[in-house]
Amino acid sequence: MIVADANLLADLLLSTREAKIAEAVFAADPVWAAPLLWRSEFRSILAAYMRQRGMSLSEAWQAHELAEQLLVGREFTIGGEAVLRLVATSRCSAYDCEYVVLAQEVGAPLVTRDRQLLREFPAVTVSPKVFVQSSA
Repeated sequence: MIVADANLLADLLLSTREAKIAEAVFAADPVWAAPLLWRSEFRSILAAYMRQRGMSLSEAWQAHELAEQLLVGREFTIGGEAVLRLVATSRCSAYDCEYVVLAQEVGAPLVTRDRQLLREFPAVTVSPKVFVQSSA
């Protein structure tokens, strides 16, 4: 199992420039988990695609449903105290720290392209490229 951030979900489901590496991550480990926060973050990504790239409402909803199916049974509520502890010791947002806390709690890597997360939490984060290489 991996913890996937909303951007990795978007890469997998929205055919971004990083889609091939996201597909390789999924092939290496198809069991993805995320904090409940992923829903709001993913909806914001979909909103940007609708407004800036002409994605239709039905296409956005289809991507949302696919993401829900991918994460069914592996969405987690994250305790605020643990998140705030990480916020106090890093420069990361509370949103980003939710993913880190989840990765720590379930003992799974957080696969992310977020450079700040990779830099500040190297013990629990891994880039998609490195994850795929280490899974080969």
